[in-house]
Amino acid sequence: MKFFKENIQRLSATVVLIISTGCSVFGIRNEEQPDYQVIQKQENKEIRKYAPHIIAKTSVVGTYDEAQSQGFRILAGYIFGKNKSKQKIDMTAPVVQKQEDSSQKIAMTAPVTLSPQNENQANDSWVMTFSMPSKFTMETLPTPDDDRVILEQVPARHVAALTFSGFWGLEKNKRKADELLSWLNGTTNFTPISAPMFAGYNPPWTLPFFRRNEMLIEVTQKADSPE
Repeated sequence: MKFFKENIQRLSATVVLIISTGCSVFGIRNEEQPDYQVIQKQENKEIRKYAPHIIAKTSVVGTYDEAQSQGFRILAGYIFGKNKSKQKIDMTAPVVQKQEDSSQKIAMTAPVTLSPQNENQANDSWVMTFSMPSKFTMETLPTPDDDRVILEQVPARHVAALTFSGFWGLEKNKRKADELLSWLNGTTNFTPISAPMFAGYNPPWTLPFFRRNEMLIEVTQKADSPE
C-alpha cells in the first residue's frame, strides 16, 4: 500500500509534463541541461566542473514525497506562466531535490533535486530546484507571481556525480550517496562540501532501465592537488 501511495504521489507531481512535453517511456529528452566539463571519470562516477547558471528554487516542509509533489507544482507553475510577464519558460533537466540545511550552501543544477533534513518526519525542510535556460539572465527572467519561488545565480563549481538507472527512493538514494562519498574519500582529490542531492531526468512513467538518475555532491579540490 505504501509503495502504491508513493508512486501515485510521484505521478501527480509530474503529470503536468504529460501535457507540456513529448517525453516517452524510453526516456528520450530534449530539454537543455546545465553546461559542464568532465574532469575525472571512473565507471558511473564523475567529477564535473559546472559553468555558472541560474536556478529557480523553492523550499517545502513535509515528507520526502509531499515535498516532491508540492515543490514541483510550485516551480512548474512559474515556468508555465505564473509570473509577471505571463511568459512560458522552457523546461530543463534535471530536477534536483535536497534537504534544506541552513548551515550548508545550497547549490542546485538541472535536473530537479530534493533532499530532507530529518527524512522520517513530516516537518522536514526540502529544497527543489529547476535550472533556467541559458538564454536568460537575472535581469531578463520574469518575476515570479509566487513569492515561494526564488531566482538565484549559481557560480561555477565542482560537483561529484554518480549516475544510476531504475526506480529511486529515499533508501536507494542514501545507498547511492554512500557509494559516491566512499569513492570521493578513497580515490579522488576532492572533498565533499554539501549534502547529497538527488537529480532526476525523467518523468515517472519512463521505463526503469531507460531512466537517468544521479546523486550529486558539491566538492572542492584539495589544496595540494592539481586539477
